[in-house]
Amino acid sequence: MKIILLQDEKKLGKKGDIIEASDGYARNYILPKKIGVEATAQNMNDLKLHKANDEKVAKEQLEAAKVLGKELETMQVVVSLKAGEGGKTFGSVSSKEIAAALKEQHKVDIDKKKIQLPEALKSIGSYEVGVKLHPQVNAKLTVKVTEA
Repeated sequence: MKIILLQDEKKLGKKGDIIEASDGYARNYILPKKIGVEATAQNMNDLKLHKANDEKVAKEQLEAAKVLGKELETMQVVVSLKAGEGGKTFGSVSSKEIAAALKEQHKVDIDKKKIQLPEALKSIGSYEVGVKLHPQVNAKLTVKVTEA
C-alpha cells in the first residue's frame, strides 16, 4: 500500500514522502496514529498543492530577509555603557541589549538569537556585528558603544 507521510517518522521517512508499506502495517499502525494517509489521487493532488505553497512561502521569506538585510546594512545602533577612566567599561554589551536598542531606535524587531557577536563588546567604539536573518542571508549591523 502506498502511503503519504504526514510527519517525520524515524524509520519510515520525512513529511511528504511517499512510501510503500505492507497493508497490515499501514492499517494497524500508520493510519490509526495519523502518521500518514493512503496515497489516493485526491491526497496526491493535495500533497502537490502543499509543496507548491511551501515553496512559495519559503521564497517570500527569503525575499523579505534580503530586503531587511539591505536595510540593516545602512543602520547604526547606539548603545551606552558606564565607563571609568581610559574608556574602560563596566560590563559588556549583549545581543539582548542590541536587539532592544534596534527595536527602540529603528522600530525593527529582530530576535536576539539571530545576532552573532564575535566576542563581548567591552570597550567604547564602533563594531560590525553579524545578523543571521535566514539560512541564506547574513547582514552586518553597525553597533556604536558610547559612554553613558
